[in-house]
Amino acid sequence: MKPLGNLISMEDLDGDQVVGILDTAEQLLPIAERRRNSVPTLRGKAVCNLFLEDSTRTRISFDLAAKRLSAEVINFSAKGSSVSKGESFKDTALTLDAMGVDCVVVRSGSSGAPLQLSRYLEVPILNAGDGWHQHPTQALLDVFTMRRHLGDLAGRHVVVVGDVLHSRVARSEVQALKLLGARVTLVGPPTLLPPQVERWGVKVTGDLDAVLPDADVVYLLRVQRERMHRAFFPTSREYSRIWGVDVARLDLLPEHAIVMHPGPMNRGVEITADVADSDRAVIVEQVTNGIAVRMACLYLLLSGDAEGTEVSA
Repeated sequence: MKPLGNLISMEDLDGDQVVGILDTAEQLLPIAERRRNSVPTLRGKAVCNLFLEDSTRTRISFDLAAKRLSAEVINFSAKGSSVSKGESFKDTALTLDAMGVDCVVVRSGSSGAPLQLSRYLEVPILNAGDGWHQHPTQALLDVFTMRRHLGDLAGRHVVVVGDVLHSRVARSEVQALKLLGARVTLVGPPTLLPPQVERWGVKVTGDLDAVLPDADVVYLLRVQRERMHRAFFPTSREYSRIWGVDVARLDLLPEHAIVMHPGPMNRGVEITADVADSDRAVIVEQVTNGIAVRMACLYLLLSGDAEGTEVSA
């Protein structure tokens, strides 16, 4: 596979690179599942987690991923930092460069921030989510989880439901699934579908019940109320009735189909508690797999080993 330079968007990757990342994550999963031990693979490397937007779950996942590979971790958040005191993004980048970090994991509420940072720094940039734009490691951990349950994803049918408009996860997810040959159907309120969504090259429908019997995966997006500045649907109860997955809709799925969610969940809105806690839901497994996939991305970005040399577990 071609070496990784930065990982800012799923558009940075081709199908071989996606498979290479997933295969490397498969090797690293036993290490990710350990509670304590690490391997010395990235000893001597310094990874900076530059989180300009709050996300405890993603930051901890990257933190653990780097530490399981024995890298030094520097956590830099906007609150209380020089950024909150008015320092420019460029000056922050130059400061990180002067500190000699080897990789920057950046999360920002502004679309394009990781790309902008890559223009100031020579070290690899890994996008941990930017605005409405991209969240590539979430997409990679999701397809990794699907592949572990379903095998080759070519021809598989993934139904993505909900707030597509505000979702960087959906944008990355669709691109990752298309690179692996999966079929994708987007379902949601018309008000929460992006303009010209038909250009994404996927099927779009408003009838959730009609597509569930043919689904291998139903992927529920979080309703992002913090990004909504007007009413996109009447009430949470109405949203749940039309777009949420409850036990009755779970029964419409084929027996092998799985239920996924990027978290954090709004129980009772996009997913009911009994579905979230059912053995069809792999949501907790996604969290563990996220550490393995982020380990793989850090390893491939920092080691320059595009051939995926085996990492001893």
